[in-house]
Parts: sequence; C-alpha cells; structure tokens
Amino acid sequence: MKNSLLSLTLLSMAVAVGAPLTVQSVPVEVTRAGKDFVELLAKEDFAGAVGRFDDTMRIALPEGKLRETWQTLQAQAGAFQKQLGVTETKLAGYDVVLVTCQFKQMVLDAKVVFDTNAKVAGLFFVPSHPAANSSGPPPYAQTHAFQEKEFTVGNGDWRLPGTLTLPTAGGPWPVVVLVHGSGPNDRDETIGANKPFRDLAWGLATKGIAVLRYEKRTREHAAMFKGATLGKLTVQEETIDDALSAVNQLRAMAGLDPKRIFVLGHSLGGMVAPRIGLADPNLAGLIILAGATRPLEDLMVEQTRYLLSLSGKPSGENQEKLDQVLAEAAKVKKLTAADTSSSAMFLHAPAAYWLDLREHDPLAIVKGLRQPLLILQGGRDYQVTEVDFNRWKEALGAHPNVIFKLYPKLNHLFMAGEGKSTPDEYEEPGHVAEAVVTDIAAWLKGS
Repeated sequence: MKNSLLSLTLLSMAVAVGAPLTVQSVPVEVTRAGKDFVELLAKEDFAGAVGRFDDTMRIALPEGKLRETWQTLQAQAGAFQKQLGVTETKLAGYDVVLVTCQFKQMVLDAKVVFDTNAKVAGLFFVPSHPAANSSGPPPYAQTHAFQEKEFTVGNGDWRLPGTLTLPTAGGPWPVVVLVHGSGPNDRDETIGANKPFRDLAWGLATKGIAVLRYEKRTREHAAMFKGATLGKLTVQEETIDDALSAVNQLRAMAGLDPKRIFVLGHSLGGMVAPRIGLADPNLAGLIILAGATRPLEDLMVEQTRYLLSLSGKPSGENQEKLDQVLAEAAKVKKLTAADTSSSAMFLHAPAAYWLDLREHDPLAIVKGLRQPLLILQGGRDYQVTEVDFNRWKEALGAHPNVIFKLYPKLNHLFMAGEGKSTPDEYEEPGHVAEAVVTDIAAWLKGS
C-alpha cells in the first residue's frame, strides 16, 4: 500500500527557522494526548477528535470528512484492533507522537502532531517501520574510536546535561562545541527520525576531534520559561550564554587543547555564531552551518510561501495561512524599544527577543572578527537558502581566513536527497553527509 493512500491531511505547521521559543511540551502529557486522540478515532467520536484540532485542521478536516477518512482507512487496512505502543519526538519545536496501531490487515503508525497550544496540527497514518523512528549510527562512525561521558554545562538553576565525545587515542584534542538551531532542541538536535548533532559528534570523534553537545536551555528548563521570565528572554539567554559557559569549562579540562576550541553553530546557532566569536576572541575558529543572515521574520514568510506551494491546497486557503504569517511578521517589524517589557508573543517569541536580534546584525559583526571561519550550505535547503550563503560571501570577501562550501544535494540537516526538500524528508532516517564531516575535520586540523 502506498504511503500517499494513507496520508490523511497535510500538517498545518511550517518546519521553519522561526518559532524560536516554542517551549517543549511535557513528554508524558503529549504522549498521553496522542494516545487519547487515537482512542477517540477508534471509538468513532469524531466530534471529540475535531475538538482537539487547531483552527486550520478544523477547516481541512471537519467532522464529516474525518469520519469518511477513518472509514476509508479501515476499508484499506481492516478494522482497528488496538494500540501497540507510542513514541514521542520533536520536529522544529512541535511534538510528534507516533501511536503504533494494529489494524486487522496491517500495522500502521498514527502520526499526531501537536502545536505549542497542545492542539492537533497534523495527522498522518503511515506504514509502521519501528527501525525508522530514529536513525542508527552513521556508517563513517567507528564507535571503538571514541568514548562518551556525561558533562554538565553551566551551574546553578540553568545547568544543562550534555555529552562529551572523546577520541580514545592521542590528545590533547581540539574540541568543538555544537550550538543548536531554533526551538527547544535536545543534545542530538533530534529532528524527526534524524540526529544531526550526534552524527557530527561521532563522525568528528572518529577523526580525532572531541565534541560537546548538550540539551538546549528552552528544552531542559521549559517549565521555567513562563510569564515574566519568557517575556524577557533573548537569544543571549536562550543560546549564547550557555555556549560561552561550555567553552570556558572545556578550557580547564585535561586532555583537551585549550587553544583549539571551536564553536559550530547550525541554523540559528550559525546566525549567532559571530556574537559568540565576538564575546570570546580566544576561540580558535567558528563553523557556520546554514546560518541565517536575514531577519527571522522574513525567513518565516519565505518558508511559509515555499511550503504552501507544495501543499496542493486551494489558493484561497493558502492565502489565508500566508496572510496570518504576514500579519505577524508586520507586527514584529513595528516593534520598538517601548515594547521591550511586553509579555505578548509575536511569531512564538516575545518582543524582547525580536528587538535583540534586530540590534545584532550577524554580517556586521562577522566582518570584524579575527577568527578563522568555515561556512557551509546545503543547496536543497529551503529554510536557510543560498541567498543567505551568498550574503556571507559578500560580507566576508576581504576576510583573510574564511572558506565557503556549497553542497548541491544536501538539505537543511546536511543530509542528501533529490528534488525539492520538504518537511516529510526529515521523517526519513538519514545521516549528515560524510563529505561534510570530512571537510570540517580537515579544516579543524588545518586551523
């Protein structure tokens, strides 16, 4: 049976660079919500199920259409029998619950996507492939060549659990600190079925380079980001402070070369990497993977246009969704210093967050840095595109020590594919391309 026959509706979300501060749902709660939603379908309580939908899903899949879709599904897969298990993951700040369901003729996964308000923002039924729920080790990782140990970043209330991956031979080693993209990422930067930060850590450690990765503050301490605390949050507290703390801790650790500590930022992490380099001029270098150079609100509009062009929905419905994002982006553009103390949210982040980003142009900052730079870009990336890559090149044309590399077939996760990249691609298990790991390792050893 083809997947297309089982895909009930498109996600009403954008897997985007934006939605920076979407705070992680409590796993137990979201897992329970996914199971309960599937139970409503099994009981044919379609009114109750629609009551869990967000506004877009209610329009796309009203009660009558949901009933018809469920009946069509059972005609293909046989009668629903029971739930077999459940797993939960994150996809660009959204909670994705996979409820494995036994139908009479086959086992399917109900993929229930929850937005930040715990509303169902997407629903799919796909053939169940347990091994596909997460990717295994990349083929270029030699697990005997490294060991991993727990490492705590920071101190006090904001301590972050992390993993330090250390080569087993040689030393003192150069070390790379990995800085996440948007959203409440875990230490592996898990996105769908993929773990790009784990791939980088294992691949680089295989080549004799130590790597630190850690839970992002907005994931580990999600409950602390509410009310006034959330309203005052900027990317400094979300990302930069913890990266700087990690670097300082690593300088004092035996077995590591304190003069060869690098920061690698992906997506939003790449965008703020110049600020990290400015704050710590003793860093040995910066690696920017798919770093945005344009305002995030502009990228969110661009990504929304792109994703809607793939949706196949009527133009009127697409325009309504786009108009919502355009209106929110316009509000961000109109923010002034007088709004800094506001607790209102704009595109999932407070005014203070957007005003801080506006004040720190990554291109202006990076021009004044003295550290070596490696800037990498995927040619199939629809989240941060070649437009941004070319802007880095234009800004750094006179920089004495910078290398640029474009990988035509790689997406935002630096994983290979063909054709137009889509959010569904992130659900397919893959690995950061070996060429990326090899190029980073060669640059590190030459810096």
